Amino acid sequence: MYRIMLKPRRTPRPRTIRRRRIGLLGGSFNPAHAGHRHISIVALHRLGLDEVWWLVSPRNPLKASAGMAPLPIRLEQAAEVAAHPRIRVTDIERRLRTRYTADTLPALIRRYPDCAFVWLMGADNLLQFPAWRRWQSIMGTAPVAVFPRAPYSLRALAGRAATRFAKWRVREEAAASIALKPAPCWIFLQSQLHPASATAIRAALASDGHTDWYEAGRAAPPTS
Repeated sequence: MYRIMLKPRRTPRPRTIRRRRIGLLGGSFNPAHAGHRHISIVALHRLGLDEVWWLVSPRNPLKASAGMAPLPIRLEQAAEVAAHPRIRVTDIERRLRTRYTADTLPALIRRYPDCAFVWLMGADNLLQFPAWRRWQSIMGTAPVAVFPRAPYSLRALAGRAATRFAKWRVREEAAASIALKPAPCWIFLQSQLHPASATAIRAALASDGHTDWYEAGRAAPPTS
């Protein structure tokens, strides 16, 4: 009698769903400018992102409300400046009813479980990061990508946030995979500096007698 040896039946593996890689650039965008667009495009290419979302804040807790354009105007102007199919301008913080990044990030992760998020910021924000509410929990929630900004970069890299999370800094060679790395992890991306600044735009318009940038010409808002 022959014994027929049957191979164990293999359980089919579930299909792996590719997570979309999304960069998050938050701020008041008062106004949005070419520097925001520059960072976003660099992030798309260097970090291997599918999209960058501009989170236009209803009210930035670290900035005074005086001189802040109404949210609909900032959204409209930001969309004009973005002008890119993979940059999305959104007021999702208003819809989530979140005010702080430490609350926004977990809410986005819950709402979009198929997405891998990376928080994008300039070196000036890394320098003042310890002033953000629950900043250490932000580092533990999603990867962070930092972009150079004069004259803050050197001070930011020697600052409290960079020092506290020094051992979790990722080398630039791994930039394209950072979105899928577990937090905490962060990267400083050496890239060409862009001179645009919302503060400088408002100051330049003020010197010409304009109290609000959006009143100075909504038809053609300043972008550089």
